[in-house]
Amino acid sequence: MSPAGTSQKPFHCLLDLKSGVPVYRQIIDQVMGGIAAGTLAAGSQLPTVRQLAVDLSINPNTVVRAYRELEIRGVLETQQGTGTFISHQKVKRDQVERQRRLTQLVGEFTARAGAAGFTLQELIEPLQDMQNDVEKTRR
Repeated sequence: MSPAGTSQKPFHCLLDLKSGVPVYRQIIDQVMGGIAAGTLAAGSQLPTVRQLAVDLSINPNTVVRAYRELEIRGVLETQQGTGTFISHQKVKRDQVERQRRLTQLVGEFTARAGAAGFTLQELIEPLQDMQNDVEKTRR
């Protein structure tokens, strides 16, 4: 579905299994990053779930989870029997990049905190306290 006369590089995803960031999140981040960088344009076809799972040596359900979340966000469209494509929905690159970066930062933060023995619940309270402090200084 790429425009006629254009050559499109296939989507490649590289995983860092030691990062602590869930694999499905890494796939989401890389799709979002490709859109933000312009390497994935509207209509670009992504590998099938099975093909990406084989390429990355991961469970196909992990790819399904990533693709499903991207569909919910309106980033991907799956056409039965044809494949999965980057949506034609107009998404501003700045918004895509901002969301991708936030997702990446949250993933890194929670992975580091988890490695240090903190639970997600233990992180939420100090973050809420920080938010309250910021709101107080704005008043």
